Amino acid sequence: MPFAALDPVDPLNLESLLTDEERAVRDTVRQYLDDKVEPHIAEWFESGELPNLPELAREFGKMGLLGMHLEGYGCAGMSARAYGIACRELEATDSGLRSFVSVQGSLAMFAIHRFGSEEQKQEWLPRMAAGEAIGCFGLTEPDHGSDPSSMTTRARRDGDDWVLDGRKMWITNGSVAAVAVVWAQTEDGVRGFVVPTDTPGFSAPLIKHKMSLRASVTSELVLDGVRLPASAVLPEARGVGAPLTCLNEARYGIVWGVTGAARSAWQAAATYAGQREQFGKPIAAFQLTQQKLVDMALELHKATLTALRLADLKDSPAGVHPAQISFGKLNNVREAIEICRTARTILGANGISLEYPVIRHANNLESVLTYEGTTEMHTLALGQALTGHAAFR
Repeated sequence: MPFAALDPVDPLNLESLLTDEERAVRDTVRQYLDDKVEPHIAEWFESGELPNLPELAREFGKMGLLGMHLEGYGCAGMSARAYGIACRELEATDSGLRSFVSVQGSLAMFAIHRFGSEEQKQEWLPRMAAGEAIGCFGLTEPDHGSDPSSMTTRARRDGDDWVLDGRKMWITNGSVAAVAVVWAQTEDGVRGFVVPTDTPGFSAPLIKHKMSLRASVTSELVLDGVRLPASAVLPEARGVGAPLTCLNEARYGIVWGVTGAARSAWQAAATYAGQREQFGKPIAAFQLTQQKLVDMALELHKATLTALRLADLKDSPAGVHPAQISFGKLNNVREAIEICRTARTILGANGISLEYPVIRHANNLESVLTYEGTTEMHTLALGQALTGHAAFR
């Protein structure tokens, strides 16, 4: 019996594992990005801006990408696998796009959906799902990243109101957001607040001079005596576990997203190696280049299998354990950045040019490697799960 032809882009035939609905999600997102974003993304990265974010947000809303895995309130209510596949296509174009969708849907919207009052849900979620209102998520502070329980942002009661003071740092979407989910210390521990960004005392200066995630809006949040009504607090969020639950949702999207960046870099390297001639033949014909391409393909497809497995766990009645998400985030980001770096070597000097996507993906993944849990933190989280011993302190 003759073997079917091997697809170099999909050597394990993972395509066969997708449903028709999942393929439709992939193709819809891919087509839009190819038509509307790919021709401009290198320029946006170079200029350090995402100039049409409000338009992109509305288009993503029409495609059901915002809060895609949430139920009701205008959200698409799709499976974890479908959401992951969308994240992969977004990050195959640029990590900044997946970051926007992750922060909007898996952080800001998820926090309101999971911990908010019915009034908060009705007020914000339909507009956020449609891309008419952009949200951000204020947890990280200038001096407190991996240890959010030590945050210094404070919320104090003043009569029936709350008054917030503090700073948040490295906040995606902050300068364009209509609403911020802000976490603060209170007398009763860490609480979450839904903060309209036009509230007096709130400002979000843009962070500039980034060399990574340049096609993404990154901001500081400044809260100087921000007065909020009692209805602004997320009633079901108590303790630092609440924001960490939100982060777990976003980390799942990263597990998928980085496979898109890695796929893009691998394809660029494979195409280049087939066309670039040295010593009388394409460099793809040399053993050392083939070893690089093979090793990259192995790690890319193992990462994709990890993402598929976590998707199935997430969609199962038992759900997915946070340590399993750490497993995926730790492995997939680490391997994706190595794939991009190896792809850069295949392209030689051309690998540093924005004519190709490789250096852009590599630079972006330096941020993804750090945010929503550093390599060290996920290593320790997984180490605790495997050994039963906490090594954080």
